Amino acid sequence: MPVRFDDHLRTVLAADMTPGFGAQSAWRQLVDLAGRGRVATDDDVIDRLAALRPSVPTSVRMASARALAFGRPDARMVAFFAEDEIAVAAPVLRTATLDPSDWLALLPALAPVGRSVLRSRRDLPADVVRGLESFGSVDFTIGHDAPATVAVPVAPDTSVDHVAEAPPSTSVPVAEIAVPDAPRSPSPFVPLGEVARGLPLVAEALRRAEEPGADRFEIADIVARIDAFRRDQPLATPAATPRALDRFDFATDPTGTIRWIEGGGRAGLIGVSMVRTVPQGLARIDGVVAGAVRRRDRIADGRLEIGGTSELAGSWRLSAQPDFDPATGRFVGYAGTARRPARHEQAEAAGANADGLRQLVHELRTPANAVAGFAEFIETQLLGPVPPTYRERAGTIRRHAADLLAAIEDLDTAARIEGGALSLAPGEVAVAALLRGAAYELAPLASARGATLAMSETDALIAVDERAAERLVSRLLAALLATASAGETIGVTVATEGDRILLAIDRPRALAALSSDALFALGGGDPEEGGAPLLGIGFTLRLARNLAAELGGALSIGADRLTLRLPTVSTSRMGQASNH
Repeated sequence: MPVRFDDHLRTVLAADMTPGFGAQSAWRQLVDLAGRGRVATDDDVIDRLAALRPSVPTSVRMASARALAFGRPDARMVAFFAEDEIAVAAPVLRTATLDPSDWLALLPALAPVGRSVLRSRRDLPADVVRGLESFGSVDFTIGHDAPATVAVPVAPDTSVDHVAEAPPSTSVPVAEIAVPDAPRSPSPFVPLGEVARGLPLVAEALRRAEEPGADRFEIADIVARIDAFRRDQPLATPAATPRALDRFDFATDPTGTIRWIEGGGRAGLIGVSMVRTVPQGLARIDGVVAGAVRRRDRIADGRLEIGGTSELAGSWRLSAQPDFDPATGRFVGYAGTARRPARHEQAEAAGANADGLRQLVHELRTPANAVAGFAEFIETQLLGPVPPTYRERAGTIRRHAADLLAAIEDLDTAARIEGGALSLAPGEVAVAALLRGAAYELAPLASARGATLAMSETDALIAVDERAAERLVSRLLAALLATASAGETIGVTVATEGDRILLAIDRPRALAALSSDALFALGGGDPEEGGAPLLGIGFTLRLARNLAAELGGALSIGADRLTLRLPTVSTSRMGQASNH
């Protein structure tokens, strides 16, 4: 078996590290490799970072510290950044995850301002919180800077402004005058006034105020102007509901977190990560957007849902392009726009008109089939020799087109069920063959997730339409397999219960704590994982429930498994005999 080694560190250490661009580039790469655990944070790495730090601007060190918030730096890397300026140390101290013993070893080395950053966290272990409390007598003590005083004899006339040099034997009153001396106890605190005077804006204001003839603004004048404005302006009637927006612009940082919004309220979206599909406050991003951000690919009409009653509440479609720094070529994030979905893009509008949805499905199926077919021609070189790169791209297009066609078929089935136009042909289907076909179809998805499908052997027959049964079982298993974690086994057990065949499917661990309502409300999966339901897990489960009812069965949600009940062949024959 070949032995592989990671030569990233050797490559970085051999690069140019002269002050300027070389030092900055080496700093970023070393911090990224060590912070994400790709190389060990040993003495060589720490010494090299310490040597580079004086040559790296503060802004670059701050950016590296913010990037570490999304990795898992070890204790040595956290301690190294904690030695830096507070603007560099704070992002790491706010997000680092260490063992209690590592935190307790680091606390004495932190400055009081660094420990104050840790005090604002609510996720630290109890031992670390007690350790921080033990520094209270040091961190919260204000030093006494009063000057020392000595006694000096003064003249008999007791004039404060006049100091006499009388002989020691002369009996005169004694006055105390201040003599500069070292402070009795040092204090790490700086008066707020001194900090404010150092700001350029405040310094310029003070300079203008001291100029002869400079205009002075008095508080009384400001209050008078405010009163006049309120008196002259009519009272505005507040709107009953916030104004609904149709569009806004946004930008993200390199991690995909929204940092800037123009054209709408920002409170509900600033800080939302576009690589997470779980709810984040009132906002939820779908898997299409998350997959594109992970690949640093273009985002086209990704879905965003915002709850609440603000002006941004409702459904949005996101489109964005990856942005790169023209000077360095580094990826700096996404810049894009959000718009309200068109009527035909909303599930509510489509559900209200099943015939219109079926027409839309028909219009989508034809071009999707054409794209898939032409991509297959290129991949298999039926039209002539094709370079390997284009064959690989054609294969990717074919797989994505297949996922799109599966979603189109799901929409068509849902529309036919809703419109009462689903055509089913009576037939007999072997359960073992049905499960083997589904396992073969879902093998790429199981491999991508690192999970396993375990099917039980049976010779049972069910009386259902064959195509409808295949779609029902494959889409139901795909929805559950798409949430399975690495090493997890999804078991499918077949049993008989009276006149029904039961397919009991284990719940993945990710869905174990969700109620049936929460399961049916889940959004989309990651489009990078071929076979996962493109329209969302919740939509697929609702479709499976409705399709099972059309086949004369039912889908029930249990605490540990989902159970699909379908009629047996004997039941179907008995029903047919009773009708004659």
